[in-house]
Amino acid sequence: MLVTLDGDGPFIERLYRGLRRAILEGRLAPGARLPSTRVLSADLGLSRNVVVLAFERLMAEGYVEARKGSGTFVSRALPDTALAPRRPRSRVDAGQSRPRVSFSAHAERVRAVAPLPAPGTPRRAGLACDFRYGLPAVADFPQALWTRLMARRAASLSVRTLGYGRSLGFGPLRDAVAGYVRRARGVNASADRVVIVNGAQQAFDLIARLLVDPGDRVVVEEPGYQAARQAFVAAGARPLAVPVDASGIDVSRLPRRGPVRLAYVTPSHQFPLGGILPLARRLALLRWADTVGAHVVEDDYDSEFRYEGSPVEAVQGLDLAERVLYVGTFSKVLYPSLRIGYLVVPTPLIGPIAALKFLTDGQTPTFEQEVLTDFITGGHFERHLRRSRLRNAARRAALLAAIHETLGDEVSVSGENAGLHVVLWPRGLADAELETVLRMALERGVGVYPVSPYYLRPPRRAGLMLGYACLTEHEIREGVAILAGVLREVTSRPPSSPRQWP
Repeated sequence: MLVTLDGDGPFIERLYRGLRRAILEGRLAPGARLPSTRVLSADLGLSRNVVVLAFERLMAEGYVEARKGSGTFVSRALPDTALAPRRPRSRVDAGQSRPRVSFSAHAERVRAVAPLPAPGTPRRAGLACDFRYGLPAVADFPQALWTRLMARRAASLSVRTLGYGRSLGFGPLRDAVAGYVRRARGVNASADRVVIVNGAQQAFDLIARLLVDPGDRVVVEEPGYQAARQAFVAAGARPLAVPVDASGIDVSRLPRRGPVRLAYVTPSHQFPLGGILPLARRLALLRWADTVGAHVVEDDYDSEFRYEGSPVEAVQGLDLAERVLYVGTFSKVLYPSLRIGYLVVPTPLIGPIAALKFLTDGQTPTFEQEVLTDFITGGHFERHLRRSRLRNAARRAALLAAIHETLGDEVSVSGENAGLHVVLWPRGLADAELETVLRMALERGVGVYPVSPYYLRPPRRAGLMLGYACLTEHEIREGVAILAGVLREVTSRPPSSPRQWP
C-alpha cells in the first residue's frame, strides 16, 4: 500500500499523520482493511515497532479498529471528520481555465462520431414489452452445456492456453470457422485466411486501418449500420451514401468516377431495412469493385436466421478477384459478451492484417476460443442454430400475426424474411409525431425504437424497429396491441402543422 509519510519529525508521527490524512480524505475508505504491520513495515522500509505504535495511536483515537483473527480496519464511524485536511484548490476551483488538451486528428474524428446507444440496450428497466433489437434470445443459449465445456477446458489448462497465442487466432477455431462458413454460406475460406477478432466491430476497425487513408471515399448503405460507418469515418474516410430499396443496395447508384477504396454492404439481410440482395446485384457489385479497384466489406451479421426462400450464396463466394472481406460474428447466434467474431480476408491481406491485429491487442483470449472450438466441432453449434431458428421463427410468426390482426393495412412491414427484427412503417404518421409515439408507448410499458438514427439524411417517412428475439409470444401480442392503440391515438389527432405524408 502506498502511504506518504507526512511532514517532519519522528517516523512514528509522520506515519500516523500520513495514515490519518488518507483516512480523512477517503483514500482509505471506512471498513477498508489495512495491511498487517509486518507487510507495511517491509513496504515502507520502517521497523515493525514504528508501524505498531502508529497503529496503536490511530486505534486509541478511533480511526481504526482491530478485529480478532481478521486484522486492522478503518473505522466505519470516524471521529472529527469535519477536521479533515482540505485538498488544495485546483486551478479550475480558482476560476482559471483548464489546460488545453491537443488531440490527434484521429481522436478528433472519433470524438465527432461518438457512437449512438448500442442496439439491444433497453431504454428503461421494467417494461412489459421491450422491442429492443440487436440481441439474440440469450435465454435459449445452452448454458449448462457451455459450462461443462468450460469446466473441461479449465481442468486441463495448458501452457499454450496460459501463454501468448497467435494474433490471427487459435488454429483449431480458425479451421472450424472456415469449415462452417464453407458449408453454411458458400464462402471460399481456408483456415489460413480466417482471422479471429473481438467482435465484428474490431474487424471494421482493422479494415479501416488497413485500407483507408484520410480523404478516401467509402461507399456505405443509406440507411445503414452506423457503427461500421463510424469506424471508417474515424479513419478519415469520406462516406458516400448509396440508397437501398426492398432488394438491398442499389448497385446502379454506385459511383463510376474517381477512386473508391471500400464499399460496405449487408447483402444477406440489409441493416436496418431487411432487403436481401439478389444474385444479379451481387454479381454487378463484384464487377463494379473490380472496375474501380475497390474492396467490398460483406457484413454477414445474422444470415443464420432466414425464414423464407432459399439461402443466397455469400458475395465472397462469388468473388474471383479477391476483392471481398467477409465479416461474421457469434454475437447474434450465441451471446454478445463472448466478443468473438471472424474475418475472412483475401490472401494478399493476411500478413498485414496479422500485424495490425498484433498491434491492436496482441490476440483474442485463447481460453474462450478453445471452448468455442469444442462447441463447434462437437456439433453443438449447428444444433443450437437449428433450435434457435425454430424458436425465432415462432416469435416472428407471432409478431407478424399480431401486426396483421391489430393494425392491418394501417402499416407496412419490411425485413420480415430474415434476421431478428422487422421495420414497421405506419401510414399517415408524420416524422414530427414519432417522438410522441415513442414517449407514449414507453409510458405504457412498451419500448420501441426509431429507424431514423441509421440514416445520414433525414428519412422521408417515419419507421419503427421491432426486435422480437428476446420476447415471448404473449409479450409480443401484448406489446403490439399497446403500440397499435398509441399509433391510432397519435395519428387521429388534428395536426398542429401540415402533416408530411409518406
